[in-house]
Amino acid sequence: MLTFRKAVPQDEEALYAICLATGDAGKDASHLYADEKLVGNIYAVPYLHLCPDSAFVAEDWEGICGYIVGATDTAAYQERLEQAWWPQLRELYPLAEEEANALPEEHRKRVAFIHQPSPVPASVLQNYPAHIHMNLLERARGTGGGSRLLSMWVEMARSKGIPGIHLGANPENYNGIAFWQSRGFSPLAGMPAGTAWFGMSLDA
Repeated sequence: MLTFRKAVPQDEEALYAICLATGDAGKDASHLYADEKLVGNIYAVPYLHLCPDSAFVAEDWEGICGYIVGATDTAAYQERLEQAWWPQLRELYPLAEEEANALPEEHRKRVAFIHQPSPVPASVLQNYPAHIHMNLLERARGTGGGSRLLSMWVEMARSKGIPGIHLGANPENYNGIAFWQSRGFSPLAGMPAGTAWFGMSLDA
């Protein structure tokens, strides 16, 4: 049986672990990164520090098995990353050519993103200013946990008057994309290549 709650600082290591364990289109991504915390440092843990009220976790008898994190104001969140998060990561993951040549391709891509993040287009933020990331371990899938986490986040966003949410998914994560579309997210056109982008209006 799953239980759900707001994330707390003590959940940081679990978020790192789940982000890595699901980071390859929903599968384990350990082989893609030379640092097991790199992907979590981009897509999970900063939310725990910069917008903790927008982070929720699911637990079972083994421990934390899923999370949903996000920002209700993506533009403001991107500014906070630049001020309070990316600088320390740029020191931790330098862009040194002699080192980069020996690193896995996905690792190098993520390090490049840390040094030069791609902002979400303003045209998207106009209708979908919030964004989310959600991941569940395999043992928690098919239990309704994802739906419950999403419902908690949507309820929180609606209480703040947020008009819409966007997200990006790996195009090869077919199960994940099917989940998002079944929950009311629609594909967005004109977004950066390499990611499947979706938006959901909360006006209704």
